[in-house]
Amino acid sequence: MKRKSGQNPEITRTWRPATLAVRGGSARTEYGETSEALFLTSGYSYDRAEDAAARFAGEQQGMTYSRLQNPTVEMLEKRIALLEGAEACRATATGMAAMTAALLCQLSAGDHVVAGKALFGSCRWLTDTLLPKFGIETTTVDATDKAAWEAAVRPNTKVFFFETPANPTMDVADLAAICGIARAHGITSVVDNAFATPALQRPMEYGADVVAYSATKMMDGQGRVLAGAICGTEDFIINTLLPFHRNTGPTLSAFNAWVVLKGLETLDLRIRRQSENALKVAKFLEGRVARVLYPGLESHPQHALAMKQMAMAGPIFSLYVGGGRAEAHGLLNGLELVDISNNIGDARSLMTHPASTTHYGMAEAARLEVGITEDMLRLNVGLEDPEDVIEDLDRALKSIGR
Repeated sequence: MKRKSGQNPEITRTWRPATLAVRGGSARTEYGETSEALFLTSGYSYDRAEDAAARFAGEQQGMTYSRLQNPTVEMLEKRIALLEGAEACRATATGMAAMTAALLCQLSAGDHVVAGKALFGSCRWLTDTLLPKFGIETTTVDATDKAAWEAAVRPNTKVFFFETPANPTMDVADLAAICGIARAHGITSVVDNAFATPALQRPMEYGADVVAYSATKMMDGQGRVLAGAICGTEDFIINTLLPFHRNTGPTLSAFNAWVVLKGLETLDLRIRRQSENALKVAKFLEGRVARVLYPGLESHPQHALAMKQMAMAGPIFSLYVGGGRAEAHGLLNGLELVDISNNIGDARSLMTHPASTTHYGMAEAARLEVGITEDMLRLNVGLEDPEDVIEDLDRALKSIGR
């Protein structure tokens, strides 16, 4: 690869996703390094005072300050944009920084948001607690009910915000239908695609305007760093998001960007193998527990839609043990291989109790409304041999008499 090939759209537009994940966005220095360079610097110098003035005025290309630009972070942004099929991307320090920025950069007092009820706990805190503090109203709807989205639209509705598959209920929303309703009313659709990543699902192909990520999850995929990303049109990223990002500073560190760049190289391989493993584990659990919620199973209410929108069903699913918190915690405590952890997207199998961890901050009534009961567990299936994961779960289930 030539020094600038990875950033040349005339070249990268011919590359397929697996190639983009390894080489997209890369730019080599004069040293010719094969791995992306890590630029650990807070600021930049200029040959002339006029150059500094021109860069700050937007009249000259180049770096000014690492809160705004960094060569390593820029490579990650270009790579994610290429994988997403987006015009542009802005990286953030965490996934929640991405969700917060994607919403607040375009909302003002008096605006209205329609959000899916089944969201990550911190995202529900944004819609239920933070936005109302700034005079922004939110209506939550069942994301799987297309009519509910249409019915919730008001003259001041500015954003549709939803996640598919949803965390942890695994609800699958109809991307084309919901984004179509938004577009018909001049509403911006913001999709949290962290569970699927662009390797399995590209919401913009179904009409989404903005796609936000916790890159901590499958993009890094090995439990090492925190990161987030927001994808959209060049106009949205530069004119709507960038002023918010520049002045509030949810900046991704160069080191974390470099780690996620390395993670993206194996994203396609990891997420496909983990999806295969998850399907095997889900099939084992079906019938052993009260219910399994996995889009890859035919028993899932939106199975056909999931298989239409997604290349595979992903590595994550939820299950209801039956019997309440005592049995759920008992199963967790009986595990020897699978870790008790509230993270997802890791190469290791992880399991958590959402009601007491990831969604603890939600009001109990709101949790129950979307199906997050005391006997629900969420499982991230990793890269271990699935038979070892199955044996561990079997042993833990037997320890609680199941």
